[in-house]
Amino acid sequence: MSQNTDLSPLFQPFACKSLKLRNRIVMSPMTRQFAPGGVLVEEVDDYYARRAAGGTGLIITEGTAVDHPVAHYSAKIPHFYGTSALARWRSVVAAVHAQGGAIVPQLWHTGLARRRSHTANPELPNISASALTEDDLTRDAANGTAPPSDKPRRPAEPMTIADIDAVIAAFAKGAADAKAVGCDGVAIHGAHGYLLDQFLWDRANRRDDSYGGSLENRIRFAVEIVAATRAAVGPDFAIMLRFSQWKSQDYTAKIGATPDALAAILQPLADAGVDVFDASTRRFWEPEFAGSPLNLAGWAKKLTGKAAMTVGSIGLDGEFLAGSGAATAGSSTARLGQLAEMVGRGDFDLAGVGRALIANPDWANLVKAGRFDALRPYDASAHVKTLEQTEAA
Repeated sequence: MSQNTDLSPLFQPFACKSLKLRNRIVMSPMTRQFAPGGVLVEEVDDYYARRAAGGTGLIITEGTAVDHPVAHYSAKIPHFYGTSALARWRSVVAAVHAQGGAIVPQLWHTGLARRRSHTANPELPNISASALTEDDLTRDAANGTAPPSDKPRRPAEPMTIADIDAVIAAFAKGAADAKAVGCDGVAIHGAHGYLLDQFLWDRANRRDDSYGGSLENRIRFAVEIVAATRAAVGPDFAIMLRFSQWKSQDYTAKIGATPDALAAILQPLADAGVDVFDASTRRFWEPEFAGSPLNLAGWAKKLTGKAAMTVGSIGLDGEFLAGSGAATAGSSTARLGQLAEMVGRGDFDLAGVGRALIANPDWANLVKAGRFDALRPYDASAHVKTLEQTEAA
């Protein structure tokens, strides 16, 4: 990286309603599964607090299950409901605040992506917009050429109106609880082929009622969740919403193939109460539509006027950056100047850092100080299975 590269836009304060951030660096939500029975282990306090102490402005927690029987991905996913689980989240929030950081929980329902055999209630069927499995969607993405699963899954049960109402209420309750335990806002997971996205995505939503068919109908579920969340937390509590074009079952999928189509999805969500759009992409530097340099977060901000966050391989080395190998000033930091320039010109407001923050709790402070040679490369074998400070070894 050139000595003249200006990274200062990444370290300017940001404010949006209840969010008051010291900089634009955000820890993206990353599933860790250190919550047996849905209750976080005590080490999670230090895990998140270390990232706040390391200069991260905002922490978005790993996906947390809302209060619905089949919301969770596995038995080790943290709940955001229940006395014991919420007491642990209150402790995490206090630990992050003590280090000068802000924190919001990501509320999650996995729908047909739930791993029934890994849950505490595998006898209950998954639910979704339609009677499908993830294998069905994967075969669709491969034009029917994908081999059949060696462990066929039971199709999800199509959600009844009562199911829909119950899940909407669960998200609203989770948001109210987030406010009650002292969080700085709340984030809703509407991306990556999970439940909300299963309604948005035409391939996963094959309903013929008011929640399926037309785009207006397919977005209704997500819009009603946001509206109920807003009603539960009031006008001044920040609501974030994660969305994506890509799905876990199909990286090439799109819910909005043109700017107009994307606007038809995002604007009703903004009107319902979203303050910040978390636009999930795999590589933040890639333009979303031909003829414009804007990425997906840039388009979300342009189309709605709301704040936006980008994410996608920030701080990683290897094929995602203009270099390879270990982190150095000339390779794995090569994209940071581009990121700062995009923030500085107002394309989007926040930058979500994922795996690089697993490897480097002090990532923000190291980048701000220009200590790029101290950045440690992400190593899944060393960093995924523990919350301890092995990243400093």
